[in-house]
Amino acid sequence: MCIDKQRKERSDNNPGFPSFEDISDWAAKFELYEDFLKAVFGTLFSEEHYKPMVEPTGFRKHIAVLQYIEKDEFFYTLTSIRQYSNASVITLSMDWDITTELYINKPNHFELHIEESYDCRMTNGGSSSGHAAYNYVVSRPLPDDISGIKLVFKEFSVPLKNDGTGNGIVFRLE
Repeated sequence: MCIDKQRKERSDNNPGFPSFEDISDWAAKFELYEDFLKAVFGTLFSEEHYKPMVEPTGFRKHIAVLQYIEKDEFFYTLTSIRQYSNASVITLSMDWDITTELYINKPNHFELHIEESYDCRMTNGGSSSGHAAYNYVVSRPLPDDISGIKLVFKEFSVPLKNDGTGNGIVFRLE
């Protein structure tokens, strides 16, 4: 068994991050810069974000979802899922009242989780006054019959971090 696979199994695929004290000690001992070592361990910590991303090809059809959730003065919607031969694309839309200060300091990066057999990645998104939309590529493609699938959008304060806010939106597809 390769060493990297053993490391992943022993750590439950969580390599952790050494204490800054350990990094300082290693930097002095091996004559390296502390920031360099922090960058190396940071890269190991986020290995999954370097996995090759599937580019959707071979558009097949739209599947109507037409569901919404109101939570904390935000209105979240899923209108449809775009089906491709090698992936699915889901767009999460958010709307809010622009006359309030609600959105200014609110964390709003969401990561999509379905179940272990699906790889979900946010590919792009954008926002303007009172509206935001984010696209997620799901590979392998979702089945054409989406009933019973649960889409969990977990909220994070910033992308590519493990500091979930504990908030999330869950859509149960019908």
